[in-house]
Amino acid sequence: MTFREFWLEYRSEVFFGIVLAALTVFSYWAAAFIPEDIFEYCINPAQYVTIGVVCFYGAWVIFRHHEGNRLRRAWGITLILWGLIEVALLLIRYCFGIKAVGGDAGDPLYNASLTVGNLLAWMLFIYPSLVLRPQWLNRWRALSFVIPVILLGIVDYFLPLNLLPVIMLFPVVIFVLLCSHISGYRQWCEENFSSMDHFDTQWIVRYLIMLFLAGMSFYFICFWFVPNRMFTQQWLLFLILAYSTEQILYHKDPWALLSEDAQTTLSDEMTAPNGTNTEQSNFVGKERAIFEQWMMTDKPFLNPDFQLQDIRTIIPKNRTSLSKFIKNEYNCSFYQLVNHYRVEEAKQIMTAYPELKSHEVSKLAGFSSSTVFSRIFTRETGLNPKDWSKKDL
Repeated sequence: MTFREFWLEYRSEVFFGIVLAALTVFSYWAAAFIPEDIFEYCINPAQYVTIGVVCFYGAWVIFRHHEGNRLRRAWGITLILWGLIEVALLLIRYCFGIKAVGGDAGDPLYNASLTVGNLLAWMLFIYPSLVLRPQWLNRWRALSFVIPVILLGIVDYFLPLNLLPVIMLFPVVIFVLLCSHISGYRQWCEENFSSMDHFDTQWIVRYLIMLFLAGMSFYFICFWFVPNRMFTQQWLLFLILAYSTEQILYHKDPWALLSEDAQTTLSDEMTAPNGTNTEQSNFVGKERAIFEQWMMTDKPFLNPDFQLQDIRTIIPKNRTSLSKFIKNEYNCSFYQLVNHYRVEEAKQIMTAYPELKSHEVSKLAGFSSSTVFSRIFTRETGLNPKDWSKKDL
């Protein structure tokens, strides 16, 4: 991806990150003016309670509307666990007088608090891992990530060792891995689906930006602890949990949108040893002719839910072979190829029926909405649909 393509794709997320970072810095500055007693006995308990309410209420809503969606179930479990932790921290802090986080380097809870913070970060990384790597993160793999951190925290607490740098690296490594998977996730979606309406990579980028700022804020608190600084950390966590719950309710799991046949095929491919394939991926010229004839006569692209796996009705190959076929023969993804056919169909419709409205043309050409139609049509032709229809007048 070139810088220009990155900017066009994620410019709103860049502004989002800049604004949120500015608000975070301002919040740290403003919190310094909050009297410590008021913060300790009024504001901070209210923040703990608010986050707990958001977690338990959000989990209740998620489980009421999970509709068999594994991502929503995973987030619902995360909210419940987080809510229980918030309640526990509130009780520990105000019933036993132990600070939930912070202190100076001589405080025995100092490194332990970092370990707890990393465990909470691990919980927030579960959802993007499930999204960006479908069917990759299972229970045992998730535990394999967190067990080393728990062991390091225990060893660091009981032995005179300074394992703080190693403990701190844990969320950083996971964060970098997740960022590196974003482009792969989009590519995976474009290889399998003809519409990207339900796959908002921008939302995942915003989620990771919030995680990054919350992580930096947590480290800042641990190294330079002032009670009022927890004000910023708490509202950042509130933002992550509330905003994420709302977004997750309106985004679908791409894996769940695949047909059962496609899910079985993908599962077999992911569990197969590297370098093995159950089918040969060699194609001959006649198969391209068969494919193009099918696209022109049956026009399966008119279905907004058209998937790569549907090509198996005429070319009985597995998903990997079909994806390679599209890429090698047409030098583009399945998503891009299908939208090219849809744009050509839209041109014919607009030529034959110039009186039709944009939303009518988009529906007849197989686009999911007039907004998507306008964006893709402009990208393909350099003109928006209205200007294109007038160019020969």
